[in-house]
Amino acid sequence: MARMAGRRTLFAVPVLGVVTFGVFAVAAASPFDPVKAYAGTAGLTASQENLDQLRANLGVDQPLVARWWDWLTSALRGDLGDSSVMRQPVADVIAERMGWSVLLAASAFLVAILLGTGLGVLAARRPGGWLDRCVSSVAYTLEAAPAFWLGLLAIWFFALKLDVLPAGGLTDAASDVVTVGQVASHLVLPAAVLGISQLPWFFLYVRQGVADALAEDPVRGARARGLSERTVLLGHALRSGMLPMLTLIGSRVPELITGALLVETVFSWPGIAAATVEAATSVDFSLLAALTVLATAAVLLGNLLSDLLYGLADPRVAFDG
Repeated sequence: MARMAGRRTLFAVPVLGVVTFGVFAVAAASPFDPVKAYAGTAGLTASQENLDQLRANLGVDQPLVARWWDWLTSALRGDLGDSSVMRQPVADVIAERMGWSVLLAASAFLVAILLGTGLGVLAARRPGGWLDRCVSSVAYTLEAAPAFWLGLLAIWFFALKLDVLPAGGLTDAASDVVTVGQVASHLVLPAAVLGISQLPWFFLYVRQGVADALAEDPVRGARARGLSERTVLLGHALRSGMLPMLTLIGSRVPELITGALLVETVFSWPGIAAATVEAATSVDFSLLAALTVLATAAVLLGNLLSDLLYGLADPRVAFDG
């Protein structure tokens, strides 16, 4: 296990380097001018000399490779630079928003895994039954439904029509303090929408895996020995049937990140979505690179977690093979 984790870590180093260089290359080719974005309306009347000085102060007058190398060496020393669009250090921008994004993503992932697993097991007990047909139809429909559309639908129904949940934000409009109760109530809709957008894949994987396991000889033997249906289902079929689902966890991380950005925007959740959009439209090199590194690291960690979970669940898998 340690050897595999070490290999993955070494592999991640060049990957992150290439990814950050790609961010700087794409930003440099963008038609957006970071100087004009930084200056705002004042840039419309500023002289060319002032714009050139501002370009030098922001460091965007240097060649692409030089800008990337300066950022990379500073980042390795713990200095992520300053965000030109947020007008504060990049580390502060991330620290203020990352916790809320992690809370949303973790809650949504928990909803998707628990609900998808439960429905998958129930559907696998009677393949082709009414529950299987109904939930499978909904799952296939949700696969094609964009997360932002589900979010808008949830706001219309639960916030506007029924008025039982807040439409967005982190706290109530009249509140000037952040309380656990307010955060929990405001978290329900975005976490549920993001979790439901990820649910179909977990449901379909668990349903198929458990259904296949129920048809295997070891499970038939357990039934022949007189074990209860609950023991057979949860103690034998579920463990074997969930192995394919474990590999799904890592592959869903990119979709989870993308969905989280959309859901945060729809619900005005104070995560990194707004910072990412502003950094992209303003060509904020430092903030873009840091956020991209975080997203890439999350994907790599998700893949590693999937392999570790699969190996722990199935003793036949060799970590160091």
